[in-house]
Amino acid sequence: MNDLIVALVLVLALEGTLYALAPGGMKSMMQSALQTPDQTLRIAGLVALALGVVLVWVVRG
Repeated sequence: MNDLIVALVLVLALEGTLYALAPGGMKSMMQSALQTPDQTLRIAGLVALALGVVLVWVVRG
């Protein structure tokens, strides 16, 4: 449970950093995501999920 909380806090820190350093870029990315087809976003999400699971598995051994 501790690892889950740390992971969520890291996500917040990374997103906060992106919004603080490049708010215009984040707005542009959101507009781009709105125009992207659902299927493309779904596939990108699944790829990111799989990559994340593999990376955690490799790092945690």
